[in-house]
Amino acid sequence: MTETRATREEQVLERIDRARRRKARVREEHITMAHGAGGKATQTLIEAVFLDAFRNPLLEPLEDGAVFGAGGARLAFTTDSYVVSPLFFPGGDIGDLAVNGTVNDLAVCGARPLYLSAAFVLEEGFPVDDLRRISASMARAAAAAEVSIVTGDTKVVQRGKADGCYVTTAGVGLLERDAPGVAHARPGDAVLVSGPVGEHGVTIMLARGELDIEADLVSDTAPLNGLVAALLAAEGEAVRCLRDATRGGVATILNEIARASGVAVVVEEDAVPVRPAVRGACELLGIDPLYVACEGRMVVVVDGEAAESALAALRGHPLGEGAAIVGRVRDDPPGLVLLKTGFGGTRIIDVLVGDPLPRIC
Repeated sequence: MTETRATREEQVLERIDRARRRKARVREEHITMAHGAGGKATQTLIEAVFLDAFRNPLLEPLEDGAVFGAGGARLAFTTDSYVVSPLFFPGGDIGDLAVNGTVNDLAVCGARPLYLSAAFVLEEGFPVDDLRRISASMARAAAAAEVSIVTGDTKVVQRGKADGCYVTTAGVGLLERDAPGVAHARPGDAVLVSGPVGEHGVTIMLARGELDIEADLVSDTAPLNGLVAALLAAEGEAVRCLRDATRGGVATILNEIARASGVAVVVEEDAVPVRPAVRGACELLGIDPLYVACEGRMVVVVDGEAAESALAALRGHPLGEGAAIVGRVRDDPPGLVLLKTGFGGTRIIDVLVGDPLPRIC
């Protein structure tokens, strides 16, 4: 008998429930920078504090957005905060980063982004011209993504109580098909990335001027909704999972997929697209590019038989020209991500532990 979507959803929820029966616990007494890095500390904080306090069926999957029905429509809803430093960097600024990040979270839920909110926390003394520049950037990004910023809020704190400007955005989108998710991967599936990884995180680090490194790099910040729409139009049910690789990078996303789905993800190191400038900067910093944040790239898991056609669909869009098939899903060892190195060895790619690149989004 053919497995129904409803049956698969029940199996997904059962896996998630089993994975979280062992109660997470925050061992630290105070918040550290690692709690915001998107890795193990972040996951523990979310599960032990926020999930424990707010637990409900919509929150349980811990996807990039909540998916629910309202008035006969299927909607996706997400929210995010941006504290990037510096506020302006090659290829973008905190404004377009905030819009693109929220659009992307909706897009990888399988939704068509529609409306955003924008809330600002401003420090006393912040230049009005900089605020105009950020607002103009947000307006351009919203127009490019075909969304509208329809509501918001503004707060001002005393000088020295913030760092210029923080932005929080939320967004709602219309779901026109079943939502993909991290718990849907199956053995035999293919893993793709939509383009070269690590550009945003390295660009931010170099923009801070703390390192004597020069590189011709710009952030990859971009709205992914058009790319996602092209992929879903071409492949539909073959798409198992979509995630934009922000904090914690591609490595963290792959670990979330492996653990939620109870599968192994095997990645070919030589297949991962990394620009020479990013690779060189990461080598000097002692960081694996797989852990470095992107803001315009996504990880895609598709049925293995659809791998080549999915790759063609991605490459047919301007934001997916550098897409690549980087690995496969296997059944063993469950919950692990393995990297086949260029030297013929294999090593485990675990979830990020520390915070090598703080405040990159």
